[in-house]
Amino acid sequence: MAAKGVRIIITLECTECRTNPDKRSPGVSRYTTTKNRRNTTNRLELNKFCTHCNKHTVHKEIK
Repeated sequence: MAAKGVRIIITLECTECRTNPDKRSPGVSRYTTTKNRRNTTNRLELNKFCTHCNKHTVHKEIK
C-alpha cells in the first residue's frame, strides 16, 4: 500500500530491545504509524509500550 501525498508510513522500533542482548524474551517491539514529511523532517521518537521489555521505552523511526 503506497502512501498518497505528503503522509508516509513509518516504522518505530524499541531502542532498548535493539541494544540489550540480555533481555527477558527474544524479539524487537515495532509499531507502524504515519507522519507528515513536510512538518516533521527529522526522525520521529515516541514513548511507547514495549511488550518485550514490559515497560514504556523510547521508540525511534527506522528506515
